[in-house]
Amino acid sequence: MNAKEKQKNDKIEGLFKVGAHFGMIKSRRHPSTKGYIFGAKNKVEIFDLGKTVEALERAKEAVRSVAENNGAMLIVGGKNEAQRAVSNAGESLQAPYVAGRWLGGTLTNFSEIRKRINKLEDLLSQKEKGELAKYTKKERLLIDRDIVYLQKFFSSLITLKGLPKLMFVIDPKREHIAVAEALNLNIPIVALASSDCNVREIDYPIPANDSSAASIAYFVNEIAQAYQKGKQDAPSTTEKTKVD
Repeated sequence: MNAKEKQKNDKIEGLFKVGAHFGMIKSRRHPSTKGYIFGAKNKVEIFDLGKTVEALERAKEAVRSVAENNGAMLIVGGKNEAQRAVSNAGESLQAPYVAGRWLGGTLTNFSEIRKRINKLEDLLSQKEKGELAKYTKKERLLIDRDIVYLQKFFSSLITLKGLPKLMFVIDPKREHIAVAEALNLNIPIVALASSDCNVREIDYPIPANDSSAASIAYFVNEIAQAYQKGKQDAPSTTEKTKVD
């Protein structure tokens, strides 16, 4: 066994430990995932983890490429099992993320969404500087309520200054509205997708368990590391100026 084969086997073992091989019951399988299925156990389909590893590497390369070109990656995962991993990755990378309900129009009506984000930033800035003291107590209470509402939906998107260059989705079937918006705008999609998902509409599908917190955390961490590596390898502003 050469070093490359050993590395792949180690990755397969790691995936097996987090239960990444479990798909959905056979009756829920989407036809597009057939090529990634190894077999079934107790009616639950089992992914071919060798193919999962290969798919993950393709996805990571796409993510690295976007980061190297200083492109934004939007991370989307609103299901309970994904929220912590998505939030942690977004915060550590300072990348935009949605770890709750997807707000329709986040991408397709981004100009309006950005106005809301700008309003949130402005109100937070005014509050920090003490500029809200000029308002009455009742007015300040209403402003605080406005801030709480805006933070709920937009605080995790503050770093999104324009449309993302790539979207990473946990469970594209659940996040079908986000996927539809990205497809409409030709934004490439990386997705952790179980056997019930339509992977034909995903540019870089990662066929694996998208329902287990441990499995989700594993893949989110892998993608986050790839993005971080790409950012580190990105040419600095000074280097770009020299080239130009």
